[in-house]
Amino acid sequence: MQEITFHFLEIESEPIDHGKLKKWIHEVIRIEGSQSGYLMFIFCDDDYLFQMNKKFLSHETYTDIITFNYTDEFEGVSGDMYISVDRVRDNAKKFEVDFLHELSRVMVHGVLHLLGYTDESPDDTALMRAKEDYYLSLLS
Repeated sequence: MQEITFHFLEIESEPIDHGKLKKWIHEVIRIEGSQSGYLMFIFCDDDYLFQMNKKFLSHETYTDIITFNYTDEFEGVSGDMYISVDRVRDNAKKFEVDFLHELSRVMVHGVLHLLGYTDESPDDTALMRAKEDYYLSLLS
């Protein structure tokens, strides 16, 4: 088991149980038949992630997460996941769930991308949602 870290870029740290989330992410990766590598969750605001989306993906839209996969460069599932806390907060209101639930969904979504899942087709998206729901049920 390697390292999972949390960083907050120019925003205040969210009141989340880092230990519980780390254990859960390790468990998700184990269940998927892989091992954890180096995972970094970087929490930022909408503007920061919007600029990254433009720069790295040529998208001029807001998003809740951008994932950079480094699994091929390190042993185990590894990557950086930039998460817009603003977008998570807005989506939590939109979907009528609490902030931690939506944050956890976005976090596991990024991990699933690192594990090779995509959401490019309706079938891929349905599988991703089913996986997210299953893993969220393990966190509760």
